[in-house]
Amino acid sequence: MATVATKPLRAVAGWARKLATGAQRRYHAHHTAPTASLVHTPHPYWRAVGFAAVTLLGAWLGLLIVGNVHTSVGPVDTSMTLRPSLTGGTKVNVSPLGALELRSHYAPLRLDVDVDQLDQARAAALVDHPERIQGLKDEVTSDVASGTLGLGLRSAVAVVAGSCALGLAVYRRPRRALAAGGLALALLVACGATAAATWNPKSVLEPKFSGLLASAPSVVGNARSIATEFDVYQQELARLVTNVAKLYETASTLPAYEPDPSTTRVLHVSDIHLNPAAWHIIRSLVEQYDIDVVIDTGDTMDHGTSAENGFLEPITDLGAPYVWVRGNHDSVTTQEAVKKLGDASAREKGPRGKPDAYVLDSGVPVNVAGLRISGWGDPQFTPDRSVVAKGDPVEEKEGRKLAGTLRAQKEADTPVDIAVGHNPVLTKQADGLVPLVLAGHTHNRSTEVLKEDTRLMIQGSTGGGGLRAVEGDKPAKVQASVLYLDSETHRLQAWDEITLGGLGLSKAEVARHLPEEIKPGATPSPSTPDSG
Repeated sequence: MATVATKPLRAVAGWARKLATGAQRRYHAHHTAPTASLVHTPHPYWRAVGFAAVTLLGAWLGLLIVGNVHTSVGPVDTSMTLRPSLTGGTKVNVSPLGALELRSHYAPLRLDVDVDQLDQARAAALVDHPERIQGLKDEVTSDVASGTLGLGLRSAVAVVAGSCALGLAVYRRPRRALAAGGLALALLVACGATAAATWNPKSVLEPKFSGLLASAPSVVGNARSIATEFDVYQQELARLVTNVAKLYETASTLPAYEPDPSTTRVLHVSDIHLNPAAWHIIRSLVEQYDIDVVIDTGDTMDHGTSAENGFLEPITDLGAPYVWVRGNHDSVTTQEAVKKLGDASAREKGPRGKPDAYVLDSGVPVNVAGLRISGWGDPQFTPDRSVVAKGDPVEEKEGRKLAGTLRAQKEADTPVDIAVGHNPVLTKQADGLVPLVLAGHTHNRSTEVLKEDTRLMIQGSTGGGGLRAVEGDKPAKVQASVLYLDSETHRLQAWDEITLGGLGLSKAEVARHLPEEIKPGATPSPSTPDSG
């Protein structure tokens, strides 16, 4: 058995020995000294490269074979392992439900935590008696600290043993082997120091979900509690463990998202481009997140013809009001069709009913879900390459008109909460006049805070680029975002970026984000700045 177990190590040792011997030969081939007394011996670069390669390979093998620890964290049994990584961070694998990633640190090592099994009795006790969560906080903190300490010691032994063993197999000299072990230990200590220096305890507030966990963003709590009630890192970690226990306890049924009743939830979609699957996705998100209003920043169509108008009919059956602005692929005919849907739904609901669809244009604001929303349709209609675009100048010109209407609303003491447009060039002109502007057009999701403290959020394609998705090697991703706004101040508290695999793919991710001004313990509803 021992011979069989050592075969892989012997093979690696043989390969490493060849690497070191080759490096030494290349060194001698390029640095032949005719007279040792007359020519200074250059630094042995190739020897150093070979020695470093043996050290790193041995350290990696040591971590791979014995560099993990098994420890209990609250009601779950876990395996903790260090893995080489370019970006660092922590990855929690909750098989078979998926994984969540935390940007906990930046170092050449990543912490992998595998949830192996659950103590059903302890998990059921937590679910049935939520008051026990308070005591779980200290228990989880102690478990994590103990497991991390044990992992650090075991990893140190693993990298030293692995580097020494491989160094001895390659060089056949104890001194070189010990030097490899010492270098491996020094590198591990340096990585640990880098991780400690870049440690971000608030990373648990902004996780990235994948797999089935993407359907359960409540694993780390709702937006308001995360943004305003976060007291200490251990508290949220305890909540994370508790909710993972709930996931296992319910087995096949993921926990429903429970939104804070004081939060207004906005679903931001854009650039559907005639993809019928987008309506199913939007309807599912409206139901799962209990959305109050959907905001579509345009390019619902591809060519804006009247023949495409039938594509808009599902809007009135999505389960939430739909606020729409014209994109460069949407015609005035398209805009009229959306407006007629809103008028028809209002008539069906009677004189006191509200429409299911709202059209934004010319800066005229609408009041939906307690929010005051204003927008400007795209001034360019470019459905295909036969139409030459006029470029950014016309977008900036129309954007200044939008800014004028927003300024007038502010001076009349009826300020707008959200400004909406299709092209980001147009919406940037609203900087300083509203706290939040939404746009699309680029098919690339991004967010930035403009010079006058207005946040610009650009949505990717909720239709995955439409039929164009099949033109490339890989289908474009389907993207949407859920925005959580305070119901009183209407300020952004947090947002979830939802990313689905494109045509034919089933991958799903949800990433939680917080605005920079939302700090643990900060006032949950910052006042609106008085900017002109």
